[in-house]
Amino acid sequence: MSTLFNTLNIGYTGLAAAQVGIDTTGHNISNAEVEGYTRQRVVTSAATPLYTAAGNVGNGVEIDDISRIFDNFVFDKYTAISADKEYSDYEREKLEELSTYFPDIDGVGIKNDMAAYYDMWQSLADNPDNDAIKVALAEQSDALANHITMTQGQVLDLQQQVNEQIKVDINEVNDLAAQLAEVNKAIDAAEAGDAYTANDLRDQRNVIEKNLAELIGAEVNSGQLEANMQIDSSSNTRTGSYTLSVNGFNIVDGSTYHPLKVSNEENQYGFYSIYYERQDGVEIPMEENITGGRIGASLELRGGVIDPNDDMPTDGVLQKTATQLDAFARGLIESTNNIYAQSATTKMESKSLDLNKDTPLRNSDLNINTGSFDIVVYDIDGNEVSRRAISIDEATTLTGDVGSNSITGQIAVSKDDNADLNAGNDIDDFINFSYATSSLDEKNFELSMDPIKKSEGYTFAIVDNLESEDYASGTNFAGALGLGGFFEGDSARNISLGHQYKENPSDINAGYSSAAGDNRVALSMVQQQFEEYDFNVDNEKYNTTLYGMYDLTATYVGVTTNSAISRNDTVTAQYNAIEMEYFSTSKVSIDEEMTNLIKYQTSYGAAAKVITTVDQMMQTLLGIKQ
Repeated sequence: MSTLFNTLNIGYTGLAAAQVGIDTTGHNISNAEVEGYTRQRVVTSAATPLYTAAGNVGNGVEIDDISRIFDNFVFDKYTAISADKEYSDYEREKLEELSTYFPDIDGVGIKNDMAAYYDMWQSLADNPDNDAIKVALAEQSDALANHITMTQGQVLDLQQQVNEQIKVDINEVNDLAAQLAEVNKAIDAAEAGDAYTANDLRDQRNVIEKNLAELIGAEVNSGQLEANMQIDSSSNTRTGSYTLSVNGFNIVDGSTYHPLKVSNEENQYGFYSIYYERQDGVEIPMEENITGGRIGASLELRGGVIDPNDDMPTDGVLQKTATQLDAFARGLIESTNNIYAQSATTKMESKSLDLNKDTPLRNSDLNINTGSFDIVVYDIDGNEVSRRAISIDEATTLTGDVGSNSITGQIAVSKDDNADLNAGNDIDDFINFSYATSSLDEKNFELSMDPIKKSEGYTFAIVDNLESEDYASGTNFAGALGLGGFFEGDSARNISLGHQYKENPSDINAGYSSAAGDNRVALSMVQQQFEEYDFNVDNEKYNTTLYGMYDLTATYVGVTTNSAISRNDTVTAQYNAIEMEYFSTSKVSIDEEMTNLIKYQTSYGAAAKVITTVDQMMQTLLGIKQ
């Protein structure tokens, strides 16, 4: 039967429930601004009633649990879009920086320098013997080369920044994975027996999961989903097994984790590779499997696949930009030197070469075509003295025996070039050659005028024989080997004005020979800007002008940046919508908590009133007994 003590207990349970409600509400208010905190609610139910003759009499309230209001479906969407947003934010940030290196739309930059460079060649063509113009041309040529190397340096520096960020982020992934494994262990201990839910620990785990998603696009696979309709119609949580993985690579299994390895020890350029170590110790490259989060964006920018043959990325926006700039600079260097080789000199020295004696030129990395070029000798007055055609076919090598199908063999052979029966005025009487290791431990091919002939004022030049009116229809022998020497280097990383012309700009030749008023080389240089050449960029080939190749690079950067900005705007809008949905479910609302605080305060006062009433009733009973 029901007694006053039962009634007193009912009041006590009401006090206890109200107290827990106030504590929980205070906990929510205190953690309202804590990242990842999920609001909590007290779950109560009616206590088991007393069975009496009059019927079931209520026996107060029981506190079943303190649960958090959390929706896994919404949180999964939130972590996924967080990974996309981190990817997009980082991509946009770096591409916007990259685009500032190509300010040509504002009338400045490499393209503007090129226009000024060709204007100076036109000025020299108009005044071929003016030393002041030659000085100005040297300065503008040097400025163009420096601007190209500076821009390429900025691109490569940005690539290295992104590369270093990969290492930092992988180390952070490992730290977070270790923390996640420890949190999982703590959750398992706290929830042993399935009596209560470790709310705050689960909040910590969700924060780590979101951070890992933002870093590397990690996804969580847990056990079954359980609903909690007592708290909220959308409240649910996963229980049971737990794994966190990246495209099939398990980083965390319950309370254990598998650290990722990042290393650049075997890469000469310092590019990091990422490995997943299996339990048997085998390291598996996983760059291609990381497509999400900031690391995924870093790999997309830097290049995710490293070629083991040259240690360079085979893809990536920054790598493609650098490769296109290299192709542009190499085209400028080779085409300019091939034209400038037509100006008479006493010595031509190639760039550093790595050619085997038996390797055909066409099978090398040099951009040499079949056809022929002429070696022409001029006397002190600029008159042509001798000319010999040197042929290049699929089997032609650089060096070889006299009379062989090699460049040196064709130069050295005794031949009556002038058909005058004079054995002392042919190319083999004027030109010396060598292919040897220099003091800088580089192998260079050198053509030079015989010392005696040089003292008599003789000079020589290399003239490409074009199969059509197009400059690109020749062999490009002098340009490919760097024999022209107006520009040095072979890429955007090292292009520079020839040191001879830096020191003595007046040595720049405007014509084929030393004859006064000869401006044929300068005119060819002016025409060069309108000529189309083949540019090889990885597996792609472009046939365009030098301006066109640079425009292609700048346009690629601009279009890629604009696409990234557009994607980022879209992802940001999606992120904001899903974040709002997640916050509306799980984030603390101060207004709501203040309302709950008033409600629990009222409940506490009402329960206290029950106890006071019972106390008065007991006092009355005791008074009757007395």
